[in-house]
Amino acid sequence: MSLTSSLCSSVLVSGNRNFDFGFVSNSKFPFKAKTSLVIRCRSKATEVPKSRNLLDNASNLLTNFLSGASLGSMPIAEGAVSDLFDRPLFFSLYDWFLEHGSVYKLAFGPKAFVVVSDPIVARHILRENAFAYDKGVLADILEPIMGKGLIPADLETWKQRRRVIAPGFHASYLEAMVKIFTDCSERSTLKLEKLLEGEDSCHGDTVELDLEAEFSSLALDIIGLGVFNYDFGSVTKESPVIKAVYGTLFEAEHRSTFYVPYWKFPLARWIVPRQRKFRNDLKIINDCLDGLIRNAKETRQETDVEMLQNRDYSNLKDASLLRFFVDMRGADVDDRQLRDDLMTMLIAGHETTAAVLTWAIFFLAQNPAKMRKAQSEIDVVLGKGRPTYESLKKLEYIRLIVVETLRLYPQPPLLIRRSLKSDSLPGGYQGDKNGYAIPAGTDIFISVYNLHRSPYFWTSPNEFEPERFLVQRKDEEIEGWAGFDPSRSPGALYPNEIVSDFAFLPFGGGPRKCVGDQFALMESTVALAMILQKFDVELKGSPESVELVTGATIHTKNGLWCKLRKRVDIH
Repeated sequence: MSLTSSLCSSVLVSGNRNFDFGFVSNSKFPFKAKTSLVIRCRSKATEVPKSRNLLDNASNLLTNFLSGASLGSMPIAEGAVSDLFDRPLFFSLYDWFLEHGSVYKLAFGPKAFVVVSDPIVARHILRENAFAYDKGVLADILEPIMGKGLIPADLETWKQRRRVIAPGFHASYLEAMVKIFTDCSERSTLKLEKLLEGEDSCHGDTVELDLEAEFSSLALDIIGLGVFNYDFGSVTKESPVIKAVYGTLFEAEHRSTFYVPYWKFPLARWIVPRQRKFRNDLKIINDCLDGLIRNAKETRQETDVEMLQNRDYSNLKDASLLRFFVDMRGADVDDRQLRDDLMTMLIAGHETTAAVLTWAIFFLAQNPAKMRKAQSEIDVVLGKGRPTYESLKKLEYIRLIVVETLRLYPQPPLLIRRSLKSDSLPGGYQGDKNGYAIPAGTDIFISVYNLHRSPYFWTSPNEFEPERFLVQRKDEEIEGWAGFDPSRSPGALYPNEIVSDFAFLPFGGGPRKCVGDQFALMESTVALAMILQKFDVELKGSPESVELVTGATIHTKNGLWCKLRKRVDIH
């Protein structure tokens, strides 16, 4: 569960290495809150490099003058300021990666950034020297929304909360969550079946609708029940709390893509209508969370972690994470911190699942043979029944579809870090064997998108091939990379950074890896299986008509409009 996507665009226009969003902004370049690009399942992100204009050249000269010497002999990619207008930045980062290599300095405006597209270097930053880096500007932007939740938390707060939160995602909890996943997914499938039977269906056998919107509602319901035992019921109804949640999600996205942090000025909170609405939305959500926290504390049954993990979760009325946190002995925490934890999981957890389901359907709709293969597996494993924790283990192809979708469209496409002290990065594949010295305060983009589509570490990197995760790959020419080996993480349901030696990072890696990765992956698997179990899906228009935008995640500009038809060949 992550929320870091296009925050990079906000960082790019800052002129101070130790940048404070409240006071420093040297940019005079206008910036769109959203950018779009038509995408295809099999298309590469690269385009013919365009010529630099006067503004671009001035920007690059300024960067080199102010920070060129600080990063030594590192290859330099001179960014075009106009790229901020034309398409999501991570596409340009991919072009520059192919041109300049796996570690390069990005000259953009008055500031320099290091872009990493190599698993050896990513492993150094995320695992081997993890505590020499923090999340930099990411924490500055998200703090007003998530407070000291795990994503924006400072190192000391993170260490304290991680000790409490990580044990909550234990095996018995995840097994109990499968029932919530299936219950919520069944709401969605029943709604779709009713639409097929209604007046809106085309010729009585198909219905056209935006599946991205449906997946967004489904993900919200699952997060509410699984994290704090609250039923949003957003699949079938609308309430002030639901409106407030979506309002907060939109504001988080707005702040991630708007380059001037005007919301930090006190008067803006009262003068700007969207900021007044945001404050009201936060109050509605916080009042709801306060009530849930109060009720949980009133019924607290304090016990040890081991006892909590051995509860009979299949018969618990409240199997939520909030119940676990409140009941954990020695983990007393004030209500504000609990709110921050819950808000972080609500915002971040909602995004990943809705996005992965959207793009999974997008890819499958263009690959009918793969969709039929997935449905055949579902028919054999589930028949007409519901998924269970045990049957989920047998849905191998569905799980591979989920991770292949995350490989092609990782959520987020970038991880942001800032060095707390001077460090020496490895050169990576085809880089300087002596590595690259970086000073304290260096902002780093780990391009997950580049890692996942690197032609050096993946075969046919731009193709949708779920089966690739079953094949061992070892390239002896790549010194320092252990290759891809599914046996390296025995018992794991899903490929991870261990089996890929940091070439696959959909949830990050190292100590600050997302704690909810298994929750999100299993949730996506169950929901996708139940949709494909009941329906055949095709895109309403052409793949080219689906436009991509980046905000909190990679999502569509106008929804994923599909035609749904009831399956008749269920065994």
